[in-house]
Amino acid sequence: MYNPYSLFGKTILVTGASSGIGQATAIECSRMGATLVLTGRNEERLLETYNSLETEGQVHQIFAADLSSADGISALVTKLPQLDGCVNNAGIGKTLPIPFISWDELDRIYCLNSFAPMLLTKELVRKKKLFNPSSLVFTLSIAGNFNILPGNAIYGSAKTSLSAFVKYAAVELAVKGIRCNAVSPGMVNTPLIDKQVYSEEDKSKDMSLYPLKRYGKPEEIAYAIIYLLSDASAWVTGTNLVIDGGRSLK
Repeated sequence: MYNPYSLFGKTILVTGASSGIGQATAIECSRMGATLVLTGRNEERLLETYNSLETEGQVHQIFAADLSSADGISALVTKLPQLDGCVNNAGIGKTLPIPFISWDELDRIYCLNSFAPMLLTKELVRKKKLFNPSSLVFTLSIAGNFNILPGNAIYGSAKTSLSAFVKYAAVELAVKGIRCNAVSPGMVNTPLIDKQVYSEEDKSKDMSLYPLKRYGKPEEIAYAIIYLLSDASAWVTGTNLVIDGGRSLK
C-alpha cells in the first residue's frame, strides 16, 4: 500500500532511546518499517526499548554510549552502520534560578543538550556514515523560544543554541543531500517531567495555559519526527516544527 511516510528500508539512529520521546520514536519508527540503532547510557533500559520494537524483517542494534565526551561520540560513530537518518534526542533538564547558576551546571546542561548533538553531527559527516539523501532531526523545546519560565534559563538557552545550529547545518550540509530539521515540543508526559521541581499545583496551572488543556504524549512527537525522517518531507530542511498543543499562542 502506498505510504509516503513509510520508513521501510531505512536505518535510523535514535539517541536517548531508553525512555520518553526517544523510546516512543524508536518504537514508532520500527512500526513504520525502519531498522533502528538505539543508543543511550543505560543499557538495561535500552533493552526494554529494543524488546518493544517491531522485528518483521528488521535487525535492530543497541550501542550503549556516553555522549557527554568527544571520545564517547567518536567511538559510537565508528561502530555505526550507514544511516538514512538520525534523531538527536538525548538530553537532560534542569530547573535552576539565575542566581544559583554555576559553571559546572552550565557545562553539564550545554554538553548534553547542545554540544553533543553538534559533535555527533560532525562525526557522522566526517566518517561518511550518512547516505545521500539522509535526514537529521533534532529535539528542541518551546522553552528555547516561547515558553519562558523562571528557573529554566540554562535548559532553554541550550536548546536555543542548538536551534541555531540546525539552521546552519541545513544550509551547509544540503550539498551532501543531508536534510536538517527540528521539532520543538511543549511539555510532554515523560520521566523528564518527574525530575523537575514543580509541584502538582504548578503543573496543573501550567497545563491550563495549553489551549488543548493537556500535556503531549511521547508518540505525538514521534509522529512528527517520522514525517521529517520520511520521503514525505524530501523538500523540507531548516524547519523547526512546533508541537505544543497551542501553548506558544498564549
